[in-house]
Amino acid sequence: MLSMQTRTFGRLGWPVSEVGYGLWGMGGWTGSDDAESVQALHRAIELGCTFFDTALAYGDGKSEQLLAQVLPAHRDLPLIVATKVPPKNGKWPAKPEYDIADVFPPEYVVEATETSLRNLGVERIDLQQFHVWTDEWVERDEWIRAIEDLKRSGKVRGFGISINRWDPTNIIEALRTGLVDSVQVVHNIFDQHPEDALFPLCQEMNVAIIARVPLDEGSLTGTLTKDTRWPDGDFRNQYFPPARLAEAVDRVEALKALVPEGMTLPEMALRFILSHPAVSTVIPGMRRIAHVEGNMAVGDGLGLPADLVGRLRAHRWDRGYVVEK
Repeated sequence: MLSMQTRTFGRLGWPVSEVGYGLWGMGGWTGSDDAESVQALHRAIELGCTFFDTALAYGDGKSEQLLAQVLPAHRDLPLIVATKVPPKNGKWPAKPEYDIADVFPPEYVVEATETSLRNLGVERIDLQQFHVWTDEWVERDEWIRAIEDLKRSGKVRGFGISINRWDPTNIIEALRTGLVDSVQVVHNIFDQHPEDALFPLCQEMNVAIIARVPLDEGSLTGTLTKDTRWPDGDFRNQYFPPARLAEAVDRVEALKALVPEGMTLPEMALRFILSHPAVSTVIPGMRRIAHVEGNMAVGDGLGLPADLVGRLRAHRWDRGYVVEK
């Protein structure tokens, strides 16, 4: 296995592992085992993972606290920790009619950041992100004051925005302010629309891109069936209502014929994302060591052959509906 390759995290200049770690699953999904999650985090670091994305909303701080159990053993490594401020009104996604004063008032942003600092057991957060966004807020000064205060006080190093699912242009105006260091966006074989306008602007402005939901909440693992169901309260029941799940399974079946010999479907899905030069890191959710070992092996800098990337482009799926967290 080749060693983990790094990419430069936009204008912040941090070297980050091509494959990062998404912590939502261990904080908020059913079927998680905390001890196993902690072991998986340690194993990821052993394999060269240096970028960890969590959020205060994941299990009400649980995933931050799990990460805090791991970080002290690796203080000699240049690990980058990213988290997010949840909307104060508790609503995902952000809608244009929401007032930013109800979602990210400055004192609340600072308070949430301080809570995350305690949860993580660190003195400074590398990347603080807003967990929702609408460009309707771009000319309001509340968010600017909050971020400037956090940076000035040394509580955060960089600032990013995690944007609404399937709405990748609803950050263009915020990017043009020059205040946003990174964008977290859904990008995978099905969800290719960020490549149209968002990726070119990020490249122009040297803004880092964090590709989230790379395996489409599990469909691109190839393990779901049309009869798959989850316990009550699990987000995936909302994401995959029966008709949408059936369509996803059919689309995944069509993809399986393109998987090269010796490669798995999840590997192909991750390599598709890393084949785009604008992507800084991809953050699959992982809770088990076997998944960590498989996903980390993809960060070898090889990507996919251009002809295969071209064939996968035909599998773009413009779903046109919004589910968010």
